[in-house]
Amino acid sequence: MIPAHNEESVIVQTVNSVLLCDYPDLHIVVVNDGSTDKTAELLDAHFSREPRVRVIHQVNRGKAAALSVAMSLAETEIVVTIDADTEIEPDAIRKLVRHFADPTVGAVAGNVKVGNRSRWLTRWQALEYITSQNMEKRAFDLLNCITVVPGALGAWRKQAIEAAGGITADTVAEDADLTIAIRRVGWRIGYDEEAVAWTEAPETPGQLIRQRFRWTFGTLQSFWKHSSTLFRWKYGTLGWVALPNIFVFQLVLPLISPLIDLLFLWSVGLWALEKLQLSWLPTIHATTGDLMRSVFFFIGFLLIDVLTCVLAFALERKEDWTLLVPVLLQRFYYRQLMYVVLFRSVKEAVRGRPVGWRGVEPEPPLRPQAPNAPPKPAAVAGN
Repeated sequence: MIPAHNEESVIVQTVNSVLLCDYPDLHIVVVNDGSTDKTAELLDAHFSREPRVRVIHQVNRGKAAALSVAMSLAETEIVVTIDADTEIEPDAIRKLVRHFADPTVGAVAGNVKVGNRSRWLTRWQALEYITSQNMEKRAFDLLNCITVVPGALGAWRKQAIEAAGGITADTVAEDADLTIAIRRVGWRIGYDEEAVAWTEAPETPGQLIRQRFRWTFGTLQSFWKHSSTLFRWKYGTLGWVALPNIFVFQLVLPLISPLIDLLFLWSVGLWALEKLQLSWLPTIHATTGDLMRSVFFFIGFLLIDVLTCVLAFALERKEDWTLLVPVLLQRFYYRQLMYVVLFRSVKEAVRGRPVGWRGVEPEPPLRPQAPNAPPKPAAVAGN
């Protein structure tokens, strides 16, 4: 199942990569969700005579709706979702589907990697995918609490999707929402490191911020929607490990990390001013011991970060180790971009503004609200 919206530059390569898969009896459903570029023309020109490909054109209704249409046409027990900007390895589908021999498995996440690594920004994202996202999936696979089967490459049991209430547009991270919903009704979520997909990463800071804003906002929506699972024995590691992990490591710590950085810079600044002995400044007290302790902890955290990255690469097969060269630079510049994304996401969540597939939607006109009426949740728009 491939949902597509304005993907003229990549859609043909994506579908062709699926056609080259070694999985027998393959059926492909591509849903063109109201594209305004040449996506529809390219799909019809290249695949109208391909019996394994079915192309559906519809008005723009959003990614969740496009996936729902594709699933309604699927006649198989297992469905695989692939983003329109992602190419997969020939054996990827076969390696995902093999997990469903276990009747308790409801979904399996693939190993998504960044394919366009020609710029610093995309190389940093490639590093992030390996050292953060895929590393987390390895750990959470052992604990059966994976929270995101990525839309870029994931396999799903239709029965599990239906049991979880189907693919909804309740959040802008429909893959995370569906994954958590499937896990909370009792299915197992797996991960296959050998099922590899290559996705197109944003190439400019603006594009990256928009993408990660949607991811972050959607994660917050999913966390809120499924917050009833928190610390409930019924949901096991989902409620005791995975969701608290989202709250602590994707919300709380990133929100206070800039303050920690500022305090470190403040201590360095105080020490420097004291050494300069500027008589016209107010009394400053910053000992060398204070500075050394700050530097010690700062370097310690950086070393832990680097060692974690090295471990993540050691677990990957045939990966480009040169991506590790700028790891420290990435942690300084790239992290600041993620701060911007998180603060913006929290701000928009508090304001309740509608967020769509491409980012924040225009401010809606003000409407009168009934007295004492509960606030409406943030609306979710389509593509």
